[in-house]
Amino acid sequence: MARKVTLFTGQWADLPIEKMCQLAADMGYDGLELACWGDHFEVDKAAESKRYCDDRRALLAKYGLGCWAISHHLAGQLVCDPNNDHRSDMFAPPETHGKPEAKRKWAVETMKKCAAAAKNMGVPVVNGFTGSAIWHMLYAFPPVTQKDVEKGFAQFAELWKPILAEFKKNKVRFALEVHPTEIAFDLYTAERAIAALNGDKSFGFNFDPSHLLWQGVDPVKFLRRFSDRIYHVHMKDAIVTLDGTSGILSSHLDFGDPRRGWDFRSLGRGKVNFEEIIRALNQMNYQGPLSVEWEDSGMNREHGAREAAAFVKKLDFEPSKIAFDAQFDK
Repeated sequence: MARKVTLFTGQWADLPIEKMCQLAADMGYDGLELACWGDHFEVDKAAESKRYCDDRRALLAKYGLGCWAISHHLAGQLVCDPNNDHRSDMFAPPETHGKPEAKRKWAVETMKKCAAAAKNMGVPVVNGFTGSAIWHMLYAFPPVTQKDVEKGFAQFAELWKPILAEFKKNKVRFALEVHPTEIAFDLYTAERAIAALNGDKSFGFNFDPSHLLWQGVDPVKFLRRFSDRIYHVHMKDAIVTLDGTSGILSSHLDFGDPRRGWDFRSLGRGKVNFEEIIRALNQMNYQGPLSVEWEDSGMNREHGAREAAAFVKKLDFEPSKIAFDAQFDK
């Protein structure tokens, strides 16, 4: 049986949850990856009330949908972010705005609660971000030492180990979306993040090829390197459009600006090699959902998301259970 195709609701949080369910079903999705903002999935309620989660599942089922993951990216970002400034005020409750450490404390607590919420919801994975105290040191000037870098990974471990203890207690896994501004943004930093946590298996990855492609990282190599830690998969496309005037750092230009050196594209309209990704997932025996995270500043989102559902369903296939040449000697 081919994998379930879901839609991540993070970019649709302006829609009420029932409208989101109606739309996703009409567009051909099998389920939703529920974002923990808007009214799609409320962590405090879900952590305290199994009935709330039952009601959410019943609403999904009303439209023929399931749920196999929830996502708390915005809160997770605040855990290790060194500033927690006005840019992320919208991620946290009003009473924490302008108070960086209050935002961090809230983020740690809500991430802990999210493990219980996922358990009550009956999903095995929470996707999200971690933030990073050292992302701003990426270009090593003023000079950055390895001691500075190690301090960042140590802070990540200090803040996330208590969170992950709640995940282990609830038998749920956390999947970091490897991404710029996070503690892990490529293969080497992903290895260091795992090492910082002493190999804790409650920590793994939400694979998203779009964030790797524009950096020049081979998404398939990432899959093969971390085949035992791919806990969830995002389907998202990107394209590099360097023309000699803009660099890969995008020149402080907004997404969608044609002068950028790279951008996100609707599935199948960028340069991610999804064929090889599906083959690698089959070889790894990944059986979780393929979740569309739809982002394309140049396209109507309903058109794009509908097209993306059809694209993924056509693309996905089951691995062979026989060798094609096994019949030659019959």
